[in-house]
Amino acid sequence: MPHDIVFTDQCNELAETAREIAEKYVRPMSKKYDELQEYNHEAARAVADAGLFRVFIPKEYGGYGAGILALARVTEELARADSGFGVAFAVNALGSFPIILGGTEEQKQRWLPHIAAGEKFVAFCLSEKFAGSDAGGLSVTAVEDGDEYVICGEKKWTTNGGVADVYSVFCVTDPTSKSRRISAIVVEKGTPGFEVKKVENKMGIRCVPVVETHYDNVRVPKANLIGGRPGMGFKHAMMTLDSARPGVAAQAVGAAQGALDLALVYANRRRQFGAPISSFQMVQKMLADMAMKTEAARWLVYAAASAIDTGLKNTTKGAAMSKCFATDVAMEVATDAVQVFGGYGFMEDYPIAKYFRDAKILQIYEGTNQIQRMVIARNLIKEAESLAHLEDYIPNEEQVSYRGDEVPVDA
Repeated sequence: MPHDIVFTDQCNELAETAREIAEKYVRPMSKKYDELQEYNHEAARAVADAGLFRVFIPKEYGGYGAGILALARVTEELARADSGFGVAFAVNALGSFPIILGGTEEQKQRWLPHIAAGEKFVAFCLSEKFAGSDAGGLSVTAVEDGDEYVICGEKKWTTNGGVADVYSVFCVTDPTSKSRRISAIVVEKGTPGFEVKKVENKMGIRCVPVVETHYDNVRVPKANLIGGRPGMGFKHAMMTLDSARPGVAAQAVGAAQGALDLALVYANRRRQFGAPISSFQMVQKMLADMAMKTEAARWLVYAAASAIDTGLKNTTKGAAMSKCFATDVAMEVATDAVQVFGGYGFMEDYPIAKYFRDAKILQIYEGTNQIQRMVIARNLIKEAESLAHLEDYIPNEEQVSYRGDEVPVDA
């Protein structure tokens, strides 16, 4: 990953704009929309008016083409105020990436300008009841019928479902194939047979809907097949996740920083034994560890995002590392922040409880952290081939003259 990360003036300005919106429209309404489990449309409108949905859309389709690093910075600022709203923003990038990375020119012209303007929201429909981490195990089918595809089945855990206007749906188009089994197809809100059914009652990120989407003989034109070629869906999904994972990691950095901010303020205010608890060494250690881990996660995320922007060939490992590390940090920092708050941290009257509830999903969605570690390890094992010159320094077993089980009896 690159070590010379460059923040353009545009990137910094977009982050500053996001910070202003977060403090004006997101943080003040965070508790309200968490309790109501309702979408913060006012904040989303402010994001659209400020042009922040243009960040991840290429310039030729009405966006800024600002890159993944700018997307990470914006997401981080929004999530710092409310991790749930950070998800609500970033999921539009997730749903758009299949079109951006794999779509035809006609498809990009058709949907991306509306997404850039904030006129249409997007959702990414990959997971199913029996296909979570196993993205290749999908069962939703899309069967050709003349100039159309007929989609049947149901998707689970569709974030932004109901709010979204455009859905990137991954379906089985060739059940006999192993490598070309899946395709990605765009389904638009209001298409006959397409329904949002169960709305999940979630532990956290309650301001953004997570739903089941059902497809009852949904007919869509073949022109909605992303890329125009069947069988490219798995590739599109993996490309999307590689580009989107730094965004999830940025949500985690924002969540961790937001929890740390509250813990710092509370530690200075809360007095015990005649002194603020921030003067106690054990509390200081917790705060210091929280800050170090958050900062380490931040720069790992920036490096992973920058690697994608600079066009490095293999960004999969970096994306997985940033997602895994940053989301583990978010959960740890949120947990310690609750501890700093003590008994008050366990009460929903205080905002830190929400940060704790919101943090957990970050370790699960867009690839569990167990899967991320497998991805990282597989890439490391491949990279070990470039370290063959070190074999000369590692003796073979038969070359080792002494082993612990060969200690002389009279030693």
